[in-house]
Amino acid sequence: MTNLVSRPNSPRGRRRREELIEAGLALLVEGGWPAVTTRAVAARGDANVGLIHYHFGGLPALHLAIARQAGEDVMMPLVEDLLSSPDARTALDVLRNAVPRITEDEKTLRLAVELTAGALRNPEIGEALRQGLREARARIADWLGTLDPQVPAERRAGAATLVAALIDGMMLHQLLDEEVPVQAALTALGDLIGAPS
Repeated sequence: MTNLVSRPNSPRGRRRREELIEAGLALLVEGGWPAVTTRAVAARGDANVGLIHYHFGGLPALHLAIARQAGEDVMMPLVEDLLSSPDARTALDVLRNAVPRITEDEKTLRLAVELTAGALRNPEIGEALRQGLREARARIADWLGTLDPQVPAERRAGAATLVAALIDGMMLHQLLDEEVPVQAALTALGDLIGAPS
């Protein structure tokens, strides 16, 4: 594989690289990973194939860059909203609003599905997704520590894992069954953790 570290890192080059990743994301949403080829990304990004090889070194690195960006796009907006919550009650309100919003956002859902499929088929994409999830859990654990500094780090890490799994599970259930009682489930969770609505 080409050594991408030695590539010029000008603002124009970074911007062009981001445009190609965005073109790849659009193709991923429209047709899944099979639609994300160097030729298709070049055509969508109004570039030549050589530019993709210049910036990414080939299709595997392009797929990896797209997967990383998709992970950011899918996970981080909700994590950021959650981390801005001053307490558990506000965090539950964030989840109450976010789960229906996310399941109605076709782009986010398709990216989430394709990320999972790509992770199962491609070990490098799987590792990128695992790193993104680990980062999200670590940030949630840190946030939990600000809410209650007395809670040991191991317990915060466990709670962060539950929060991340709750978010994923609620979105999956809502996606598969529009009648799943998301609001009632989050109210019950609030009661369990002592943050009733």
